[in-house]
Amino acid sequence: MSAQQKGFTLIELMIVVLVMSLVLGLSIPSYRNYTLRAGRTDASNALLRIAAAQERFYLARGQYATSAAELTAAPPNGLGFTGGESDRGYYDLTVAVGPSGQAAVDFTATATVDATSNQKDDTDCTSLSINQSGRRGANGVYVPATVEKCWR
Repeated sequence: MSAQQKGFTLIELMIVVLVMSLVLGLSIPSYRNYTLRAGRTDASNALLRIAAAQERFYLARGQYATSAAELTAAPPNGLGFTGGESDRGYYDLTVAVGPSGQAAVDFTATATVDATSNQKDDTDCTSLSINQSGRRGANGVYVPATVEKCWR
């Protein structure tokens, strides 16, 4: 009587390896896109906080903060964003005078991807912005489809 062998054949092992590689090949890019999209909330949160701080600054000073010194200085002399970075450090923050050229009228706050952060691979949304009216922008433009994709 011959004993029945127990175990896996090489073909069975190769099929398992093939299936696992297909599953990983499909899931890793999806996961990376998800993490990049989640990282954008760091920029949107920072920009919304800047917009609120700008309104407080405007009430106290009669104009918006428009320089790096005013962005990083503690209130009431500035907006209080130490280091000019978002909370997680994924984005560099800036404030500037808006299109009118007058700090008493408008501002634009921008969050640009930090080239050394985990967000550096986000080529779809390299920058987000907001102005005194709450108008949101992405990648330097106000195209609704781009703004919706980057700000969600």
